[in-house]
Amino acid sequence: MSKDTYNVLFLCTGNTSRSIMAEALLATMGKGRFRTFSAGSQPSGTVNPFAIEQVTKTGYDLSNLRSKSWDEFAEDGAPQMDFIITVCDQAAGEACPIWPGHPASAHWGFEDPAAVEGTDAEKRAAFERIFRQIMQRVNAFASLPLSVLDKTAIHQELKKIGDTPVEASNARA
Repeated sequence: MSKDTYNVLFLCTGNTSRSIMAEALLATMGKGRFRTFSAGSQPSGTVNPFAIEQVTKTGYDLSNLRSKSWDEFAEDGAPQMDFIITVCDQAAGEACPIWPGHPASAHWGFEDPAAVEGTDAEKRAAFERIFRQIMQRVNAFASLPLSVLDKTAIHQELKKIGDTPVEASNARA
């Protein structure tokens, strides 16, 4: 797969946290190699403020962040995706739209930090932990020599990244 820039769509159910953080991380860590997007099967319409705190660390333009439906990316005129990555179990099990161009897809499951109940400090800690986990996988993906790998090898690498355990330091918040 030889291209200068790859389009990547991160999917989750609500598009409030994990997919948003993944979008920002790959956009900034990819050093211009990726155009990143995120969406949800049932978008909530708002981005979680704790996710915004994490994204702020990346320097990603916050004006790009909004909770949106994956339907936007299946419409005529939408950018054609090279990669579709689900980041939550609910979206992985749902029937996805048919994506033009048959992009490589993978599932990288992460716990939902928005489901953590407790104090703001406990919620913030959960978001920081998941953000670091997403960063590990995004870093592995951004390091792949995509221009020299064929579609089968890329799919295997994406799956391997998703199957690799992520650090679990700082016990559950």
